[in-house]
Amino acid sequence: MKRINLILNVLDSTFDKESWYAPLKDAIKGITAEQATWRPTGEATKTIWENVNHLIYYKERLVAKMDGCEWTNIDGNETFYLTEQSNEDKEWKKVVERAENAHHCLRQMLINTSVEELDKDSLEGKLLDIMLHDAYHTGQIIQIRKMQGSWPSYR
Repeated sequence: MKRINLILNVLDSTFDKESWYAPLKDAIKGITAEQATWRPTGEATKTIWENVNHLIYYKERLVAKMDGCEWTNIDGNETFYLTEQSNEDKEWKKVVERAENAHHCLRQMLINTSVEELDKDSLEGKLLDIMLHDAYHTGQIIQIRKMQGSWPSYR
């Protein structure tokens, strides 16, 4: 398997193609804004919405850098608040769509990436970090859903 195809496969498995673990798209599928903003009482836990914001930021930043665009970095903790939480389902849907768009933009950039570009500026390592990061936070999202009782019991 070519390196780029391997990377694309891992990228897809962390976002929308279930492999050994549930991908992000499944983890956020079908939840409401109220569920996305829910936080366990007394817990120092980020909400699902905040976690998705965080993942969006890092994918958008990597796409911008790969595309040669300027990017203003923000503090890692600030990334959780990229969009303002709301109880409006239409606002949550925009966040979900933004996450999907960030994934598709990164995927498209990768399709057009050469092996030489993978080696330049540690791009391959950055991509692997993004994918591991997505898997880690997807696990947190699933745990939050289990705590709130919104994770399907058939899983």
